[in-house]
Amino acid sequence: MSTLPGAAAEIRAEASEPRSDAAPAPSDVRTGRSPGRVAWDRLKKDKVALVCSAIILFFIFVAVFAPLLVSLQSVDPITGTKADVSTTQTDLVDVNGYPIIGMTSAHWLGVEKGLGRDLFARWAYGARPSLVIGFVAAAASTVIGVTLGLLAGYLGGVVDRAISWFIDFMLSLPLLLLVVAVVPIVELRFGDRGSLSAGETSTIRFWVIIAVLVSFGWMGLARLVRGEVKSLREREFVQAARAIGVPTRQVLFREILPNLVGPIIVSASIAVPAYITAEATLSFLGAGLVEPTASWGRTIADAQNSFARYPLWLWPPVLGISLLVLAMSLLGDSIRDAFDPNTRR
Repeated sequence: MSTLPGAAAEIRAEASEPRSDAAPAPSDVRTGRSPGRVAWDRLKKDKVALVCSAIILFFIFVAVFAPLLVSLQSVDPITGTKADVSTTQTDLVDVNGYPIIGMTSAHWLGVEKGLGRDLFARWAYGARPSLVIGFVAAAASTVIGVTLGLLAGYLGGVVDRAISWFIDFMLSLPLLLLVVAVVPIVELRFGDRGSLSAGETSTIRFWVIIAVLVSFGWMGLARLVRGEVKSLREREFVQAARAIGVPTRQVLFREILPNLVGPIIVSASIAVPAYITAEATLSFLGAGLVEPTASWGRTIADAQNSFARYPLWLWPPVLGISLLVLAMSLLGDSIRDAFDPNTRR
């Protein structure tokens, strides 16, 4: 039986019209996103994280391009020289050691009491050890903490008990007293007392501070990773990988570790400002960096007794440390909230 011409026309018209209940095209379906991508998208919308990132990048720029920034200052009309991080200019101070000039085009932050060194140069170069110590110590302690946490949580048994006991032992040691005791011992190891130059002493202390901060900075992350791994090792995907004979190293670093990226990043971002504060504190107490290395903590220690009469000497490093640590701490909180699925922004 043939179809009537009118009915055929209606059938063709209905077939050509788009249907509203048709399934969406594959391009219209939103693809699944990893936790890292979700966190990154949330961070890009977080105004606090963006402002803090800009502040941190500013200090990194100052530290990296410190020689260029210092060279932008004009020639001093009194001494006829350009400012430098270590050049003394006693012509710029009076008989009591106080500067006879303030903030000028040749010295953007004035000069140091006594020696007349340029304070902007000391401030710009002083950002270097703080940032290097903070980031290097955070990276090294993160690697150690993640490795030991993975081993303790996955292997369990004797390995877990040994690592847990060692963590408790390290936490019982006083950090400040250990630094004060270790620094002179290491200095004597590399030379007799008084035989080391000021530059060599500062270099030795630089690496001693990093080593001590790393030695005492991995325990919290190791405990966190251990607890997460003990939970993840009972999951189906880990049990399946073990059942088919996947080596332990691949199970740890390909199956378990990717699920710990969020906590690890959060821990590292919070550790950096803590290490920067620790370096400044040790330098302030005299157990950290020494001359001729420029350090914010060292500058604060030198300027504290002259604060009432010459506050310009003290405020730049104080504000630098405060702003950098505050920005890194707030950025760490933003990263933690971005990886937390229960947080709404």
